[in-house]
Amino acid sequence: MIRTALTGARIFDGAQMQSNCALVMEGARIGAVVPDDKIPADAEVMHLNGGILSPGFVDLQVNGGGGVMFNDDQSVAALQIMTSAHARLGATSILPTLITDTPARVEAAIDAVADAIEVGIPGIIGLHLEGPHLSIPRKGAHDPGLIRKMEDSDLELLCEAANRLPILKVTLAAETVTPDQIATLARSGVLVSLGHSDADYGTCYAASTAGARCVTHLFNAMSQLGNREPGLVGAALADGSLSAGLIADGIHVHPATIRAALAAKMGPGVIFLVSDAMALAGSERDHFTINGRMVRRGDGRLTLEDGTLAGADLDLLQATRNLIGWGHVSEDTALAMATSYPATVAGVADEIGTLKPGARADVLHIKHYAPKCAAIWQGGQRIV
Repeated sequence: MIRTALTGARIFDGAQMQSNCALVMEGARIGAVVPDDKIPADAEVMHLNGGILSPGFVDLQVNGGGGVMFNDDQSVAALQIMTSAHARLGATSILPTLITDTPARVEAAIDAVADAIEVGIPGIIGLHLEGPHLSIPRKGAHDPGLIRKMEDSDLELLCEAANRLPILKVTLAAETVTPDQIATLARSGVLVSLGHSDADYGTCYAASTAGARCVTHLFNAMSQLGNREPGLVGAALADGSLSAGLIADGIHVHPATIRAALAAKMGPGVIFLVSDAMALAGSERDHFTINGRMVRRGDGRLTLEDGTLAGADLDLLQATRNLIGWGHVSEDTALAMATSYPATVAGVADEIGTLKPGARADVLHIKHYAPKCAAIWQGGQRIV
């Protein structure tokens, strides 16, 4: 087993920043974080010139990458392209996301992710199904013709998929399902996330009580916080059992609104970062299609022809840079929002999103928050 020690950078282990230490990788796993004068004698030492060592980013909402859209191609080959593109952007663990589509494509997505995990494609930790059980008034870029209520057959399929996959996240609108359906999903191990919903606070609270534990892209495509009706935004912030993903590009949510949300969020639930990346992530392309509709890239955003936002032109390194640059959080917190927070929400905090001994050796070397990572290791293998 090859033992490598990375030294000369501050180390964020997923919880706190440490200085004058070295990160020891033992093959595909983290060995230890040790003082510089305690580096094992048999380790191959790599001296870094400043910067931060961080766990690889954990992105729970990835629609595409490397020119591929998961809705267009539910195959192991497509997933390989997507995961490789995102790993090189720093997201060494992702949930491929299928947005609202036909039942056949939902089944194909489940099969493709199960097969990709079986053959060992690195970086895939499960599947996110965003729809089709959503609210048409809050559809966003989802095709309204494919949105539908949850039937018994859907419930059975999702419960079976949860048994096949290490993580299954399902985004649904609280008003389109029953609390009993949410409870059944939760008991089966599904990470139920509320989103694309026009539900009132009471309905959202009932969904949380039934077992929902997450909210998809906070503030976007959901009932807003009002003085007499808190909506899903209010539930996400006031209910400590809910955690919420956030697209921190300054376009989907205004920086001032993000500041207010971070200050208001009740724990132990957290706000964590997602990219909501589309096919263009990690590529130079300027357009793609989704459910047959054109999406164009321009001015830092992705939009349908009518101007509707359709995912984000964002990676998690830029999202952390934005939060720090806006003065909203410390370096530690920004990095945690992209690493240990989403890993905890997904229930895999001992395996990824951390540099604790025994965790997977997914490591980023970030220098002065440059546009790209200076180096990236995935499973102990350097890929950048």
